[in-house]
Amino acid sequence: MSVKNRYPNQDRYINLLTDFGFKRLFGTEPNKELLIDFLNVMLPAKHKVQDVSYRNNENLGNTPLDRKAIFDIYCESKTGEKFIVELQKAKQNYFKDRSVYYATFPIQEQAIKGEWNYKLSSVYTIGILDFI
Repeated sequence: MSVKNRYPNQDRYINLLTDFGFKRLFGTEPNKELLIDFLNVMLPAKHKVQDVSYRNNENLGNTPLDRKAIFDIYCESKTGEKFIVELQKAKQNYFKDRSVYYATFPIQEQAIKGEWNYKLSSVYTIGILDFI
């Protein structure tokens, strides 16, 4: 009996344009190589990613009054580069502004207390949009 016959309203494969499917494919340790390959296709060759470690994707802000941000995928390369990967299926007029806002969190993480030379690791935000 095929999957379609048992579950007539369900697809056979995970839909990558759903939050669940996207995070399942790219946001789990067993599939880390897929994320690395994806990042390497998206980035210039000089930024070749060898390995990534997944980071906490929830940023609650520094105070209770701050707006929070929850990324779909947040990871860091061995060299300290940070990557935010967002899937946006529904049209959002200010997606670019939201992406810039999200990128401020990895930048703030690098602002250590004490003496600091203001040298920052690269932060990349990759948006996969299912709208024009």
